[in-house]
Amino acid sequence: MFLGVDGGGTKTAFALVDSQGRVLARQEESSAYYLEVGMDGAAAVLARGCAALFAAAGVGAGDIEFAFFGLPAHGEDRAAQPELDALPRAVLGHGRYLCGNDMVCSWAGSLACADGISVIAGTGSMAYGEIGGRRARAGGWGELFSDEGSAYWIARAGLALFSRMSDGRAPRGPLHALLRERLALRDDLDLCQVVYGELKGERSKVAALSRLVSEAAAQGDRQAAAILDAAAAEIAALVDAVRGQLGVGPEMELAVSYSGGLFGAEGPLRTPFGQALAASGKGAYRLATPRLPPVLGAALYAARCAGTPLDAAALERLEASR
Repeated sequence: MFLGVDGGGTKTAFALVDSQGRVLARQEESSAYYLEVGMDGAAAVLARGCAALFAAAGVGAGDIEFAFFGLPAHGEDRAAQPELDALPRAVLGHGRYLCGNDMVCSWAGSLACADGISVIAGTGSMAYGEIGGRRARAGGWGELFSDEGSAYWIARAGLALFSRMSDGRAPRGPLHALLRERLALRDDLDLCQVVYGELKGERSKVAALSRLVSEAAAQGDRQAAAILDAAAAEIAALVDAVRGQLGVGPEMELAVSYSGGLFGAEGPLRTPFGQALAASGKGAYRLATPRLPPVLGAALYAARCAGTPLDAAALERLEASR
């Protein structure tokens, strides 16, 4: 059986899949983003999630043929890399695993390990693709100066718009009243206390405010809607960048899929992202509905890494498990 772990800025998902494509157990825990919860915090999340998963399936760590751990920020800090790579061994007690960035889970799930590009737009954002064995990524440099189009990026833009509306630098739209109401602000400047005090500027908590930007846009706030359009354009630009790195010419149509909360059933980016992708001048794209969620993509990737990829019938069964 194969273990898939999809770590994220908000939650971490675990799944056990057998060679027949049957999902034996699933589990969900809190964030494993070590820059926010610390290395010990990330280790605790992995240990807790795997323990619950194995108990639910009635198996032990030694029964795992191979595992893939997709961890946020993996590969982005040379000094932290050895410690991150060692975390799964402490949980499994063996070395039949591989660690990588959580972007691989998104690609492996949404495209079922087939050639193409996948984008993530959740708490953070990035794009990753594989063509003929070549690999490339774009974005995902962190919330301070990157993660364009992500929930954090949208929330930050929304907070900035609120400040401009409050000061009179921008006309007041529905976002102004919405933020005041939902955050119980007695005065507009109380927003500083909420963001820097109550939320402590934490990445995932700030990112959650992006929902208010989406809600304001749905209420007819054109300035809030412009933020969402800009976010979609940024995500499409990540796709173009990966295409360029992979050396794919404009004549070739590429499959593009997606994952992350901003692309969910009620996600605000699905429609504008499709429009931005269609308007790209870099080449043809085919927007594909995700075949599997990232956590099942991680398990699928684990099977491939073990040299025993799931066959077509197993993959079909795995897709049906959604």
